[in-house]
Amino acid sequence: MAEKVEQTRYDESSIHALKGLEPVRLRPGMYVGGTDSRALHHLVYEVVDNSIDEALAGRCDEIVVVLHADGSVTVSDNGAGIPVGIHPEEKISTLELVMTTLHAGGKFDKSGYKISGGLHGVGVSAVNALSSQMRVQVKRDGYLWEQQYRMGRPVAEVAKVRALEPGEPTGTLTTFTPDATIMQEMEFNYNTLLQRFREMAFVTRGVTIMLIDERADPAPREMTFYFEGGLRSFVRYLNRNRAPLHDVVYAEREVTFNEGEENELRMGVELAFQFTDATTTTELAFANTINTTDGGSHLTGLRAAITRTINDYARKIGVLKEKDANFSGDDTREGLTGIVSVKHPDPQFESQTKVKLMNPEAQHAVAQVAADGFQEFMDLNQREARKIIDKCMTSMRARDAARKARDLVRASNLLESTTLPGKLADCSDRDPEHTELYIVEGDSAGGSAKQGRDRHFQAILPLRGKILNTERARLNRILDNNEVKALISALGVGIGGDFNLENLRYHRIIIMTDADVDGAHIRTLLLTFFFRYMTSLIEEGHLYIAQPPLYRLQHRKDVEYIYGSGDAAEKALAEALKKYAEPGKVMLQRYKGLGEMNPEQLWETTMDPANRTLLQVTIEDAAEADRTFDMLMGSSVPPRRRFIQTHARHVRNLDV
Repeated sequence: MAEKVEQTRYDESSIHALKGLEPVRLRPGMYVGGTDSRALHHLVYEVVDNSIDEALAGRCDEIVVVLHADGSVTVSDNGAGIPVGIHPEEKISTLELVMTTLHAGGKFDKSGYKISGGLHGVGVSAVNALSSQMRVQVKRDGYLWEQQYRMGRPVAEVAKVRALEPGEPTGTLTTFTPDATIMQEMEFNYNTLLQRFREMAFVTRGVTIMLIDERADPAPREMTFYFEGGLRSFVRYLNRNRAPLHDVVYAEREVTFNEGEENELRMGVELAFQFTDATTTTELAFANTINTTDGGSHLTGLRAAITRTINDYARKIGVLKEKDANFSGDDTREGLTGIVSVKHPDPQFESQTKVKLMNPEAQHAVAQVAADGFQEFMDLNQREARKIIDKCMTSMRARDAARKARDLVRASNLLESTTLPGKLADCSDRDPEHTELYIVEGDSAGGSAKQGRDRHFQAILPLRGKILNTERARLNRILDNNEVKALISALGVGIGGDFNLENLRYHRIIIMTDADVDGAHIRTLLLTFFFRYMTSLIEEGHLYIAQPPLYRLQHRKDVEYIYGSGDAAEKALAEALKKYAEPGKVMLQRYKGLGEMNPEQLWETTMDPANRTLLQVTIEDAAEADRTFDMLMGSSVPPRRRFIQTHARHVRNLDV
């Protein structure tokens, strides 16, 4: 019998036209990338980008961002101020037009801004649409002007507030409160904004950017960034925990296309890079000061120029013979910290969130500037140039050894997708979207997890001891580690050149370790491995950290679990004990490890999707994440010692 399908009406009344800022409120993901924490911070970036554009136009040299205790944010600059007069075509104040109309702005032609990051005219109006309230104050034309908005709509006309004082600077001040009915997250992270504004200050040298957090207790915390060195300073900052092989290679030039023609294009290119003794690579790319996190044509140009220049020089000095293969891009990028920034009058981004630059001419321009600058550096600094060549040669040999190790491991079927490690307790469901893998510390906890799990969708992989610190080891040595091989085999994605995320067997990878120092260390080692060798697994949202309880309270038949660590757990425990009239009769158990919980308790507290708490691992700032892993897990001891000495006084109740 055929299933009856309910018919829906489709006529003239089915067609709806969204007006004003309604599309933004209805589909925020199209404009700011979603409604999560990343999108929340993107609101701030959109407003600050307007101030940066003023700086690029030479009209602004100071930007201040304030996080208020009530959840609102203020962004102010000393630029020219948004025009407030009546727009000749729309017959409303230009300020209101900019704040309430999509695709309205001064960046579609070159009369107001030659270089700009806000190209689509939706940035600040999208922020207005996603704010429960917003106030914009403009200082220009001798007066302070103001307009307020509710959910993107003006509540009054643009009005004069007062005349400007003698010598009072012009500029724009925007205060907004994100709309809690739309945004899933409402808490701004000070450190996330801090890292972003540090990057902006490096890329926009000579501009002061200040971040003030009024939420801090007892006094506001603030940080001011100002860098004259630009990208040179940025590279030195990123490499301060590494041993550089040479001084920073730096080049800056304006490249002209179609010179003398009507469509003449002038693009500014600035780049800086340095090789270190590290085995990792750090690459950052910016277009009109916006961090294009997925790279693009400008980063491709930098990579190609570095590889070609190194190969040409290696053959010139005889390190590479006629029959020798060239260094690969992987060989020439090991230990590289490279940053490229382009100022393009008409950049083409992959999306409104501007994560990737698409202009093909940017690749040619960057490659030309990088090759000329790098070639000159190597000719003038032959000793340092030889260090770079030797570094590439070492990398090539290590990669060859890693390839042979992969082939050997593959020959024994340990990395083949059809073969699973013997210690893995797999699940019965074969749909990756419905399954999850728990990486568990030790055989004892592994046994409890195997007994307590739901065998239909939960797989268990117990790891014995601490895996190799992959921050300090090349791939060939990593593949000699049995625990790492078991992990790679269980995931099914391969590693290195064989990595393919589409082969991932489980879409939730959950690290579950003891709530003590050893457990934290094992968790950090695993995070280091995933960050260095399976970054896209994190970026696609597949990696999680389980949150087992630290205490179990039982009063008669009532049972309660306390989660967290350190002072937070102790405070939660104290609050829980206050609920009982006779705290002395409460049975208190502290879990030193997962193995102390019976299978039923482990399921109830840590593995049951209905009750458990999982922390999703994300990378908010790749440059800061790279620096942190290098500092904590790298070979240089002094930075790690300073970190421990600085933060040890904040840690209590350590399990030693």
